[in-house]
Amino acid sequence: MATVELPALYVDTVSLFAETRRPLLLNRAPGPEEANVPVNAALELELVDVGTDGIARAATRVWVDGFPAFEGGADVEVQPAFAGPLAEVTQTADTLRVVLHPAVPLVSQATVSVRVVSATAGGAHLLDETYTFTVEDRTAPRLVSAQALASKSVRLAFDEDVRVPPSARITFTPRGAPAVPVAALEAAADGPLVHLALDTEMTPDVGYEVLVEGVTDAHGNLVLAPYHRAIFTGFRPTRPPSRHFQLWDMLPRHNRRDDVTGDLHRFISCLQEVTDLLLADLDAFPDVFDLERAPESFLDGILQDLGNPFAFELDVLARRRLAAILVDMYQQKGTALGLRNAIRFFLGIEVRAISPFASDTLVLGESELGVDWVLGPSERFARYAFNVEVERLLSPAERQRLRTLVDYLKPAHTHFVDLVEPLPPILPEHWELGLSELGETTTLH
Repeated sequence: MATVELPALYVDTVSLFAETRRPLLLNRAPGPEEANVPVNAALELELVDVGTDGIARAATRVWVDGFPAFEGGADVEVQPAFAGPLAEVTQTADTLRVVLHPAVPLVSQATVSVRVVSATAGGAHLLDETYTFTVEDRTAPRLVSAQALASKSVRLAFDEDVRVPPSARITFTPRGAPAVPVAALEAAADGPLVHLALDTEMTPDVGYEVLVEGVTDAHGNLVLAPYHRAIFTGFRPTRPPSRHFQLWDMLPRHNRRDDVTGDLHRFISCLQEVTDLLLADLDAFPDVFDLERAPESFLDGILQDLGNPFAFELDVLARRRLAAILVDMYQQKGTALGLRNAIRFFLGIEVRAISPFASDTLVLGESELGVDWVLGPSERFARYAFNVEVERLLSPAERQRLRTLVDYLKPAHTHFVDLVEPLPPILPEHWELGLSELGETTTLH
């Protein structure tokens, strides 16, 4: 037996308040400021008098977007444009209910205004109120333009935000010859734009027609003909203005004169396209080894070529920065400045001091030789040993990385002994009820 969950309405609180206005405009559907109203919706409203007079039907008028829709007391109260099958007018002692059903569906995405004018019987109390609502989106998106951004990239522009479901199909048809057929591998929507990645380079300067099927807007409206196609020109990579590398011009003149049918020219045009693409790859080759523009896949190769000795995991930006300063880091190897800069770069912390191992600080005018200060260690190891003092506590991973850096960058004859970190703060002892005594086991801070 199937289980069906029926809709339910729960009322938690009912508040009663006195309304002094007369008459009242109630139970409007669609309501004021309501959005996504169906295009075939009926317009319902009720006029209620909370007093004893009742609603003057003959004084009641309704306009929809400025057009008369209801005129109470007339021979034809509901105008033909709003007299659909659901239209009706009913009146009781204190209520006048008007239902308008537009004969023609409402305009998609339109903001509809409804003005209601009425009065109580006898005309003692008047009403003139206007409210608006917004119709649902039934307008199909339109493909406005297409543009080639790169040899394998195309951008489509629509007149509203769109979505590309998995079932959508985007196809390309060359409008010139010779031309390489292309197909879309990926499609990513970004608001009203759709970015396409192609399977191969398109032919430069040749027209392509793109046909879009299955693309929708946020409300599920499909792109429809004739606004589902656009024509664009194949991308041509930039080249130096002074370059002239035309294969056709390199052929002997008599071969070009003998090409009566044009077959040779078309064949050379196919070779010219491949040649232009190869030249474009050569022009873009400096981007491969440029630290700021190199693709991510080439950064590890650049660092390897520079002899990167650090096996740390770094993000893309950190790898670019490391490649930019690695030579300077080599030049500062074996110096205190090099240690400080490397620790700052990889760990983001400052080194307070690089101090000799097993030696006390000499305070001029206070320290006494042999009492609270010694003249350096006597052993060779201690003479070339040092400590590194940092400004904060480090994690185990940071300690390991710091030791790796210091061991590589320190002078070969020196010895790194201790990593000096600030002591953790001394926390006051807690109080234990019935056991702690002020001044004995605890102090008041």
